[in-house]
Amino acid sequence: MINRLAVCLIVVLLTGIIHGQETFKGNASYYSDKLHGRKMSNGQPYNRDSMTCAHRKLPFGTMLKVKNLKNGKEVIVKVTDRGPFSRKFIVDLSRAAARQLDIIAAGFSMMEFTVLPKTGIPYKMLAEDKPVPPLLDLDEPPAYFFENER
Repeated sequence: MINRLAVCLIVVLLTGIIHGQETFKGNASYYSDKLHGRKMSNGQPYNRDSMTCAHRKLPFGTMLKVKNLKNGKEVIVKVTDRGPFSRKFIVDLSRAAARQLDIIAAGFSMMEFTVLPKTGIPYKMLAEDKPVPPLLDLDEPPAYFFENER
């Protein structure tokens, strides 16, 4: 009986870990402008205008929702680098993300970080994207189906 209960408890805990969203709090700073254009740990050049961040352990490509606890502003960033290397900070944000979170003047702020699932970012249609045409109504076949029958 105890073994079954232990197994059930482990399964429930693992299911919660796998399907749940990890949330943690801590200070975030932002990259210096002099790093613009330099190669990050993932091999790509840092762009201060992109919505990216550095984290010591999260895998590259992980999407984080970052919420400024002082003003409630939120952004979504992608982990593309390693750091920060000061234990006072959990994440280094790009300048664009820091600007949207309104921490440029202060230099850092207390944030809440939520690891988003792989499918957590909805598709946003860009202006140059064309909407998908409607599907054909198959109740009435198009006239060209009958052109060769005459």
